[in-house]
Amino acid sequence: MAHLPDLIRDLALILMTGAATTILFRKIKQPLVLGYIIAGFLVGPHVHFLPTVADIKNVDVLAEIGVIFLLFGLGLEFSFKKLMRVGAPASITALVEIAFITVAGFFMGKLLGWSVMDSLFLGGMLASSSTTIIIRAFDELGVKSMHYARIVFGVLIVEDIVVILLMVLLSSIAATQQIQGAEIVLTSLKLVFFLSLWFLGGIFLLPTLLKRIRPFLDEEVLLILSIGLCLGMVVLATQVGFSAELGAFMMGSIIAETTSAEKVEHVIKPIKDMFGAVFFVSVGMLIDPQVILEYGWPVVFVTLLTLFGKLISTTIGALLSGQPLRQSIQVGMSMAQIGEFAFIVATLGLSLGVISDFLFPVAVGASAITTFTTPYLIKLSVPFSEFLEQRLPASWIRRIHMYSRSAQSMGNESDAQQVVKSYLLIMVVNSIIILALMFLSLNFLIPFLQELTNNMFFADFGGIIVSLAIASPFLWALMAKQPSIVAGKISWQFTGYRQGPIFVFKVIRVAVGISLITFWVFKIFWLHPTTFIAVPVIIVLLFLFGKRIQIFYQRLEDRFIRNLNARERAEYNTTAASVLRKNASMESELSPWDAHIIRLEVPANAAYTGRKLSELAWREKYGINVAYIKRGDHLLHQPVKDSFMLPFDEIGVIATREQMNVFQPMFEQAAPIEPDAINVDNIVLQKFSVNGSGTLNGLTLRESGIREETGGLVVGIERDNQRILNPESTEILNTNDIVWIVGERDKIKKFIHDKNQTT
Repeated sequence: MAHLPDLIRDLALILMTGAATTILFRKIKQPLVLGYIIAGFLVGPHVHFLPTVADIKNVDVLAEIGVIFLLFGLGLEFSFKKLMRVGAPASITALVEIAFITVAGFFMGKLLGWSVMDSLFLGGMLASSSTTIIIRAFDELGVKSMHYARIVFGVLIVEDIVVILLMVLLSSIAATQQIQGAEIVLTSLKLVFFLSLWFLGGIFLLPTLLKRIRPFLDEEVLLILSIGLCLGMVVLATQVGFSAELGAFMMGSIIAETTSAEKVEHVIKPIKDMFGAVFFVSVGMLIDPQVILEYGWPVVFVTLLTLFGKLISTTIGALLSGQPLRQSIQVGMSMAQIGEFAFIVATLGLSLGVISDFLFPVAVGASAITTFTTPYLIKLSVPFSEFLEQRLPASWIRRIHMYSRSAQSMGNESDAQQVVKSYLLIMVVNSIIILALMFLSLNFLIPFLQELTNNMFFADFGGIIVSLAIASPFLWALMAKQPSIVAGKISWQFTGYRQGPIFVFKVIRVAVGISLITFWVFKIFWLHPTTFIAVPVIIVLLFLFGKRIQIFYQRLEDRFIRNLNARERAEYNTTAASVLRKNASMESELSPWDAHIIRLEVPANAAYTGRKLSELAWREKYGINVAYIKRGDHLLHQPVKDSFMLPFDEIGVIATREQMNVFQPMFEQAAPIEPDAINVDNIVLQKFSVNGSGTLNGLTLRESGIREETGGLVVGIERDNQRILNPESTEILNTNDIVWIVGERDKIKKFIHDKNQTT
């Protein structure tokens, strides 16, 4: 009997049990993540009446792969440009909520008598909400297009990136087993440096690579390439001291900026779903019922902290960001649950060996309870906000309203702020690139030349010449590049005292550039006479050849910007993008009326398709307006009374929430489908021979009436050992031709009999 590895048996058990539980959870409309966790509990070591996983170590490896692909998929959906576009409201809301709940989680752990590391990881586990649960609840309640929902999605984006950073910091703290301020600052700076470097290098190289090999990128090649890039970045991240999860997330976010992002997301989804399922099943395997009973009160306390702590802190954050009271409460009550990241953070702590086993059951218990409460909290957010508005003092409501209006009017940056940001961006970006080149030069290039030449001086001299030549465009940009926004403004708008800050920035950037060159040269020629000659010579050469270096740098910058904006440019002129921009511009104007632009898709068998808007009279019946109708790439703005809708059209409806509650059930109601009168079993492929004595000989197919009398299609004619596929209607039928026809058996049989033909 052939030996079957335990890995295959375990994988079969995990996937079959996971499939069974997720079918059940799909039927009862609950998150699949909980189904996977229950599946893991059933096949885990604590349930004895079902088969149990044989080799936990193999499952742990598969679970780690699952985490990598989950973070890679998250990065594909993330995109740094999305983070830049979420705006101040979402950023402020997220940071207030994360700061509060992380600190509160830490102190909750300490009050429960847990260790410092358990308490720290509890805070990290509570820092994120569940994107999956929130999107599902928004879809079911029909609020996905509401203004506050967009703020929630922005908060989720900020949460994802902050939790990734928290994982890195927690890993650093776990390595030293103590909280050291200087160590955390150095780790944070190191993280920012490598993230920036990877992002700059990835955007510069990857889109160009994908563009060059596009003719060869079918789904198979794209799948292999994307997985290779993901795992390659995982290896690189671990080599420089970060987690595998960070590397996977980073590569996903880089690919998200390319025009191939949607295709990669499509081909990687089945693999991400499968390994992600294995990860969540492995989480369930760690659940011990005795531990849950033992730590029942901590589960209750953590659940209450999640519900009320997240609700209150997120609401306060939204208010501070300038959102109205009702929207702030809606945002807060949407975020009150524990996300999937809690399990990833807990897995990190267990893999590092710094947290206790009971944290998993606590997280799972709190996550399950808050999952079930989320839809009800979202549904109750409007009544609760109305209750508060009636109970709070009128002076408080007035002050909140005034603060909201003033905060929203402070969004535009002044020219001076834009100039300062441009200078800082130039300095930071080019300094990071120069430091990276310096690191490569000192640790790889010069040691290689020393081994190659066996002469340290010539190796050092050649190394510094080569590396500084490569770095020269970035050194020039650091010390001399003028931001594009400054052109035309320095001499006219920034005069007098306003020229002071600009002059200071010019001095600082030159000083930074000279310092980097000096440090680089001194690192190689320490106290050598060459040093005191090399530094001024390098600086002079930079300015002598500044024009050529500037042209080369501009080419590099143009390529980077093209790659960075390629996906956005490809999407900008599409109809969908135009609709979204139009919706966003109109949405802010409608907010004082508590109205929204809701996007709806016309069902395939809707009863109202093909009817004119004037006949439907939706405005008169429901008080709503149809702002646009999008049909494929065609967009009809402000449709008139004679406009009509077809299946799968997308329409934009201007309405309040109350109006949508009445209108949407009617809109989604399908017309009854009439049963098909044709018996499919009666459809056959039949042949007959044209007889010389029959009535078809010498007629064309059109004249023969075959199509009209049989309702079928002539698909072929055999004549003199030759085959004519899909013959023209002008084809003449000859004696002994064999005609092949597809149609209803009874009609074909009658036709052959009537025309005196042979079957």
